[in-house]
Amino acid sequence: MEEKEIQEVETVETTEVTETAEAVESAEVSEAAETAAAEEKPAKKRAAKGKGRRKIETVENAPQSEWKERVVQIRRVTKVVKGGKKLSFRAIVIVGNSKGQVGVGCAKASEVIIAIQKAIAEGRKNLITVPIFKTTIPHPIVGRSGAGAVMLKPASQGTGVIAGGAVRAVLELAGVENILSKSLGSKSPLNAANATMDALKNLKTFGDVAKKRGLTLNQMLNA
Repeated sequence: MEEKEIQEVETVETTEVTETAEAVESAEVSEAAETAAAEEKPAKKRAAKGKGRRKIETVENAPQSEWKERVVQIRRVTKVVKGGKKLSFRAIVIVGNSKGQVGVGCAKASEVIIAIQKAIAEGRKNLITVPIFKTTIPHPIVGRSGAGAVMLKPASQGTGVIAGGAVRAVLELAGVENILSKSLGSKSPLNAANATMDALKNLKTFGDVAKKRGLTLNQMLNA
């Protein structure tokens, strides 16, 4: 009888121990689940907030200038001074808006970038207005500068700019689309550019010629 009672007591104790262990394990599992759920909630809230928020990027477009610059020539020049030679750079730049205004600038500086900037500033000071008649010039003309000369002739639609070097740069930035040209005399880019500018400066429109003759435009064209 005593052995049976001892066995019953042991079984009761083991069942109590297993029940307490299971209760502890279940409590730990529930605590872990609660902590995981508590951690998931703010993460879900952050994700929801992140979905609701949209990043708006504003891109500011800088205003583009209508003026265009084209460097024709950059040369290293020397100047003899007391004590030796002074080296500098000379830049020739054509400035225009392709709408009938163009200018030529030439400047010197000890650095290439500064020489180009000074030439651009000088070109904008020396702008001229070119009379354009149906994408070409009104009449043939010859311009001269020093030992150089440039002959310009109007061309029909689709011909294009038949020119090269500095003459082409001046005509394109002036807005002329169809023209024939021939460079005569000096081959210097500066002389060619200045001769082209001289020719464009001396162009006359039909209205100006009619006023000088004392006629209307229709009378001059029908004569």
